[in-house]
Amino acid sequence: MKRAYNFAPGPAVLPIEVLEETSKAVLDFNNLGISIMEISHRSKDFDALIKETQQLTLELMGLSSDDYAVLFLGGGASLQFLMVPLNFLREQADYVSTGYWSKKAIKEAQWVGKTNVVASSEEANFTYIPKDIKFTPNADYVHITTNNTIFGTQWKEIPDTGDIPLVADMSSDFLGITRDFKRFSLIYAGAQKNVGPAGVTVVVIKRKWLEEKGNPNVATMLNYSTHVKENSLFNTPPCVNIFVVNRTLKWIKKQGGVEAVYQTNLKKANLLYDFFDANSDFWITPVKNKEDRSLMNIVVNLPTPELENKFVEEAKSKHNMTNLKGHRSVGGIRVSSYNACPIEWIEDLVKFMEEFTKENR
Repeated sequence: MKRAYNFAPGPAVLPIEVLEETSKAVLDFNNLGISIMEISHRSKDFDALIKETQQLTLELMGLSSDDYAVLFLGGGASLQFLMVPLNFLREQADYVSTGYWSKKAIKEAQWVGKTNVVASSEEANFTYIPKDIKFTPNADYVHITTNNTIFGTQWKEIPDTGDIPLVADMSSDFLGITRDFKRFSLIYAGAQKNVGPAGVTVVVIKRKWLEEKGNPNVATMLNYSTHVKENSLFNTPPCVNIFVVNRTLKWIKKQGGVEAVYQTNLKKANLLYDFFDANSDFWITPVKNKEDRSLMNIVVNLPTPELENKFVEEAKSKHNMTNLKGHRSVGGIRVSSYNACPIEWIEDLVKFMEEFTKENR
C-alpha cells in the first residue's frame, strides 16, 4: 500500500509498524484467538498490557511509580478541562491563555471557581508565549497548554511556579520534546497526536498531590482517586486504543527515547523554518520569535488566500500530500510534524515548496 503524506493535526500519523501490529491484534491478540477489541479488561492478558503501558509511560518520562500514577481515560482533553478544576480548584487557580484550547480549559474552570487569567497572548492573535508571568500567591495550581496546534506556538521553557502545583495540557507535544516532567503535578494528553489514536487520554498525576489536595466530594467518574484506586479499570477502558499506545511507546523507546525523538522533531521543524525564513517575502511566518515556534505544528501564510488554496490543491493532486490547510479560524497553511512523521516527508515537502515558490513568486 502506498501511504499518503499525512500532515494532519490530529488524529495524526502513526508508525507503520504500530499499525501493522494493531491490525494483527484486531484479529488475534496474544495468540488467544480473541481480538483486542473483544478481550475482557479483567483478563490476565489485558491486565499485563495496561500495567506494561503505564510503566513504559513513566520510564520514558523519567518518573517513578511511587510518585506518579498513569491513567488511561475517555473524554479527550476536553473532559480534563473540567476534571482538573473539579478535583483541585478550591480557592483560585491561575491559567495562561495561549490559544484556542487554553481558552476552552479556562471556560470550564470558570464553571467551578475563581479562575485567574494571569497572562495572555490573545491581543497578538496568540503569536507568542507570554514571559515573566506573575502568579497568584497560594493559587491552587497553574495551568498551561504546552503546544498550540492552531497558532503554532510552544512553551520551550516551562515557567517557574515556585511551590504552586503545575498542570499542563500536553495533548499535542506529549513525548515529542524533552521536559523535566518532575516539575508537573498533573499532565494530560489526548493520545491522537504523538502516542496513539483518538479515544484515549493519558493522565499522569502526582500521587501525593492527589492524596493531600484532591477534592473527595466529586462525582465518582470525575474523581481522579476513583481511577487511581482502580488502575484505570473502574469501567471498561478503550482496550484497543491502549494497545496502540503501548506499541507506540515501544516504538519511541526503540528510537532512543524522548530525547532522540525530540532531536528528530527539531530537525524536521528547522528544515521548514529555515526555508520560510530564507524566503520570508513569500512564506510568511506569523510567529516571529523563534523560541516560541512550535516543533509540532508549523504554521505559515502565503501572500494571498488564492495562493494558499492553490498550494494545498497542488500538494494533494501532484504529490498526495494531505491535510495541509490551516485551521478554519486562522487560514493559511499548517504542517503538523508529530513523532511518527518521517523526516523524508518533510524533505519532500520542502522540495515541493521550492518548486511552488519558483513558479508562483
